[in-house]
Amino acid sequence: MNQLQHYVCGEWVSGKGSEATMHNAITGEPIAQTSTKGIDFKAMLDYGRRIGSPALRKMTFHERARMLKALALHLTSKKDAFYKISALTGATKADSWVDIEGGIGNLFAYASKGRRELPNDTFLVDGKPEVLSKGGTFIGHHIAVPLQGVAVHINAFNFPCWGMLEKIAVNLLAGVSCIVKPATATSFLTEAMAKEIIASGLLPKGAFQVLCGSIGDMLSHLDCQDVVTFTGSATTGQKLKAHPVLIQNAVRFNMEADSLNCCILGEDITPDMPEFELFIKEVTREMTTKAGQKCTAIRRTIVPENRVVEVANALKARLSKVVIGNPATEGVRMGSLASLSQKADVRAKTLELMRVCEPLYGQLDGFNVVGADAEKGAFAPIMLLYCQNPFAVDAPHSVEAFGPVNTILPYKNTDEAIELAKMGKGSLVGSLFTANNKVAKEIVLGAACMHGRMLVLNRHSAGESTGHGSPMPQLVHGGPGRAGGGEEMGGIRGVMHYLQRTAIQGSPTTLSAITGNYLLGADEIVKPVHPFKKQFDDLEIGETLTTHKRTITEADIVNFANLSWDHFYAHTDDTSFEGSVFERRVAHGYFIISAAAGLFVDAAKGPVLANYGLDELRFTKPVYVGDTIYVKLSVKEKIAKDLREGEVPQGVVKWQVQVFNQLHELVALATILTLVERKG
Repeated sequence: MNQLQHYVCGEWVSGKGSEATMHNAITGEPIAQTSTKGIDFKAMLDYGRRIGSPALRKMTFHERARMLKALALHLTSKKDAFYKISALTGATKADSWVDIEGGIGNLFAYASKGRRELPNDTFLVDGKPEVLSKGGTFIGHHIAVPLQGVAVHINAFNFPCWGMLEKIAVNLLAGVSCIVKPATATSFLTEAMAKEIIASGLLPKGAFQVLCGSIGDMLSHLDCQDVVTFTGSATTGQKLKAHPVLIQNAVRFNMEADSLNCCILGEDITPDMPEFELFIKEVTREMTTKAGQKCTAIRRTIVPENRVVEVANALKARLSKVVIGNPATEGVRMGSLASLSQKADVRAKTLELMRVCEPLYGQLDGFNVVGADAEKGAFAPIMLLYCQNPFAVDAPHSVEAFGPVNTILPYKNTDEAIELAKMGKGSLVGSLFTANNKVAKEIVLGAACMHGRMLVLNRHSAGESTGHGSPMPQLVHGGPGRAGGGEEMGGIRGVMHYLQRTAIQGSPTTLSAITGNYLLGADEIVKPVHPFKKQFDDLEIGETLTTHKRTITEADIVNFANLSWDHFYAHTDDTSFEGSVFERRVAHGYFIISAAAGLFVDAAKGPVLANYGLDELRFTKPVYVGDTIYVKLSVKEKIAKDLREGEVPQGVVKWQVQVFNQLHELVALATILTLVERKG
């Protein structure tokens, strides 16, 4: 029998003896065993802190993002091997696709977001500066730097690949090393992917370690720079969260727990509408994908009481077409649960629900399984239940059978639908099928406080929707209350979980030096050469050009109005200023910023390749006929771009543009972006 290995302190090692045995979920045959006896858990943490995290912190966000993309490409090239192993967990090919390629997709997503939304630096400047003094010589700002500890990921059995990849994508991008502890039952698949991650040679030494078994006393050795994430049952998560060392050292803890997610059919939907059919398909899919073993699966189906019979009949008709059995057998659409212990748990929880709910479809014993032995494998029947009085009993809102089990709950009006949705006491996701946007707004705003994510589906969005049960890396995955109170992913929000946000205070010049961003009021660097004549590499943050002056004439305003077709009264009608905010004819704001460009642009061909964009444009004071303007152009920020084949080496330069009048009053403020040639 195969002995699983752990990647510890830079080496693949095996524990002593056997603490657990993993079985083929279809046949029940033992396939691997594991033990973490003899593993030095404290040494693993020390190794990550001393070796892995420092190496990651030396890399910029962009370098880490490129690393993630390379890793995603490598794992994609090996995916066929993962599919073969995934079948042993009872997963169909479609189930495996979600786990394997869905997980790799998280790496791609964070690689992209890291390059587009984070600086090419080792830390993040967060938000905007705050002026803390009247004269502007004392200001504040926020920066975010990587924690100097290790992220410990304790994952669930249902997604041995996705669960690992969704988490490491974020901590690696943030610059923090990790230790992955998959659930033992399916850790043989995690081990196979982890071996490919290490074999790729793409991660710095110490950035990634794996434990395929018990986590031992690792939590006892955590400190305030470490992070723990947990995915699994609410009961287990609560025990971990209460660990005295986590409390004593204020260790960051993110919990994503299984929850009693709901799907609501709006009271506006009738059986002849497209939304009705979409609703039936989605509920069926969420009941049977991964044999119902998804933390986001629909457990409670909330239906208008006058539609219960029609919904029940439609669901029974569709569920009857789902063939349960060995995924290798043609026609099988639902495989087994992950383990025999999971099978026993689902049965016990289903019986508990059946004390207060009526079975509408399915039977716990004697159900048909194709291509396998129902007793030897971890197979569970599809069970559709009905609770006639959902406000009078607690079980449908507190007991979760983590398998293909779902309960229909009737409601009389929208207020009741909202209340039933909230009775889950905190959910990862709730979905709503409605064609009425007023219903959508009422239910979403009413139930959002108890949900981490809410999906509204109708005929217009269904074609491209990723569905009820698919967390997206760009959005928060988590939820309040029973769901754990945590947030995973959520785009760059997730990265912040592994960064320390720190307020810094000082003069604009000092904070500019710390952040690498020019801040208003900082000392200006004046050079004899026009900045547009310099390559990207030669420009300095704070380098400033003060331009010549230009007087605005009535002809300027008339000509711009005719050119732009902007004949707003304040630019064209001298008789209309009574009761307005203007004293007399005012120049177009867009003309002022255009005139500013005319003042600061160097006309000759040079290193500036193109105008790249305009950010944060503000017009702070009117410019009238006869006013004279001048510009201060400062290098605000520099972002090097990757060198692409056939492309001139270049970077993005952000310029702070300040436009002043003859009284030295600020009349316009903007950030412009240019592509500037850089040295190869």
